[in-house]
Amino acid sequence: MATTKQWLALGVLMLPTLLVSIDNTVLSFALPSIARDLRPSAVVQLWIVDVYPLVLAALLVGMGNLGDRFGRRRLLLVGASGFGIVSVLAAFAPDATSLVLARILLGVFGAMLMPSTLSLLRSLFVDRRQRRLAIAIWAAGFSAGSAIGPLVGGVLLENFWWGSVFLVAVPFLLPLLIFAPVLIPESKDPTPGPFDLGSILLSILTLGPAVYAIKELATEGVGVLPIALLAIAALSGVLFVRRLLGQANPMLDMQLFRVPSFSGAVLVNLVSVFSLLGLLFFLTQHLQLVEGLSPFDAALALTPGILVIIVAGLVVVPLVRFVRPGYLMAGGLTLSLLAYGSIALTGSDATVQSYIVAFCVLGAGIGSAETLSNDLIISSVTPDKAGAASGVSETAYELGAVLGTAVLGSILTASYRSTIDIPQGLSAVDATAARETLGGAVEVASTLPGGLGEELLESARHAFDSGVVATSWVAVGLMAVAITITLVTLRSVRS
Repeated sequence: MATTKQWLALGVLMLPTLLVSIDNTVLSFALPSIARDLRPSAVVQLWIVDVYPLVLAALLVGMGNLGDRFGRRRLLLVGASGFGIVSVLAAFAPDATSLVLARILLGVFGAMLMPSTLSLLRSLFVDRRQRRLAIAIWAAGFSAGSAIGPLVGGVLLENFWWGSVFLVAVPFLLPLLIFAPVLIPESKDPTPGPFDLGSILLSILTLGPAVYAIKELATEGVGVLPIALLAIAALSGVLFVRRLLGQANPMLDMQLFRVPSFSGAVLVNLVSVFSLLGLLFFLTQHLQLVEGLSPFDAALALTPGILVIIVAGLVVVPLVRFVRPGYLMAGGLTLSLLAYGSIALTGSDATVQSYIVAFCVLGAGIGSAETLSNDLIISSVTPDKAGAASGVSETAYELGAVLGTAVLGSILTASYRSTIDIPQGLSAVDATAARETLGGAVEVASTLPGGLGEELLESARHAFDSGVVATSWVAVGLMAVAITITLVTLRSVRS
C-alpha cells in the first residue's frame, strides 16, 4: 500500500507537470497581446509558440537518460531552478527575437523537468493498480494544465501585461524546490546506457528541420528550402535509428517500438496532444478576436472543458478493467474527431456555445486517452529504464504540441492569407500587417476610420473562420487515420 508520504510526493511531482503543460498553451492565449505589442511576423509568431515544445521534444530522451545516470531528483531540481530564472527573463523580453531566445532556454530546462516527474512516479508506486491511479492523476494534471493555461492567461491578461503569464512559474517552482528533497527519494539506473551526444544532435537535426519545413510549406509554398530541410530531417532520422540499433546499451532501446503496447501508446500520446493544442491554437484567437470576448471571459468559456479532461482521466481507470485499453483509447480519439467535425460543419455559423461543447467533447477523449497511453508506456519497461521511457512519452507529447500548432496553425495561416480581402485605402505597411495574422488585422483596424476599419475586420474575421473550417477538416482526416492505427496496434493489448 502506498503511504501518505508517497501521495504527498505525487502532489509535489504534479507542480512541474502542471507548470510545463500550462506553459505550452498559456502563450497561445497571450498571442493577441504579443502580436499587438511586439508585432511579430506570422512565421515568428508561430516560432514563439513552437520553439519551446520543439526544444523539449528534441532533448527529452537525452535528459531522461541523463536523469537515469546522474539522478532523477537531482535533474528535476536543476531544471526547476533554471526554468524559474529564465521565466523572469521571458516576462520582460523587449522584442520578439528575445522572446524566442527565452523560449528556447525554457525548453532546455523544461526538458529536465518532465522525464524526471514520470520516472520518479514509476519508482514511487510499485503496485500496478496504484500506479495506474497515480498516472491518471498525473495525466489529468498534464492535460488539464494545457487547458488551464488559457484560464491562467485570461486572469493575468485581464489585469496585467502579457509578460505576466511567464511569472506564474515562480509559485509553482518554489514549493517544489523546498519539498522535493524531503518527500522524494533519489533514484537512478545502476547500469545506464551512455549519454550519447551524437544521438541527441541527430534527434535535434531530425525534429527541427522537419517542423521548420512544415511551416515554410504552409506559409511560403513549395521551394528549395523546405525540400532541403525535409531531406536533412529524413537523413538524420535514419542515422539516429541506425546509431541506436547498433549500440549494445543504447540511450533509447529502439526495440521497444516493436512492442504494440508501447508503440501504439506513443502514437496515442502524440495524436491526443496534437488535437488538443491544434484546437486551442485557433480557439483562443477566435474567442477573443472574432467573438470579441475579453481574455478572462474567453478563459471562462474553456473551464467546462478543463473539468471534463480531469474527470475523464479519472473515470477511465476503473473502466480499463472491463474494456481493453486499445478500444478505450480509440474511443477517445473518436471524440476528438467528432469535436473537429462539428466545428468544420458549423463553420462561420458556430457560436461560442458550440465551441464550448466541442471543447468538452474533445476534452473527454483527451483525458481518457492520455491516462491509458502513459500507463502503457511506463509499464512496458523496468523501473531502471523509466527515465528513457518517460522521455519517449514526453517526446511524443511535445512533438504533438509542435505539430498541432505547426501543421494546423500553418494551414490556418495559409488559408487566412489567401482568403482575406484587403480593402482599398490601406498603406502598404498596414496591408502587410493585416494580411500576416488576425491579430495584426485587428490592430490595424483600430487605427483606421470607422467604415474602413469595420470592412477590414469583417474580411479578416471571415478569412480566419474559413481557415478554421479547412483546418478542422484536415484534423478530422488525421484523427481517422490515428483511430485505425490504434485499433490495429492495440487490439490485443490487455489491461
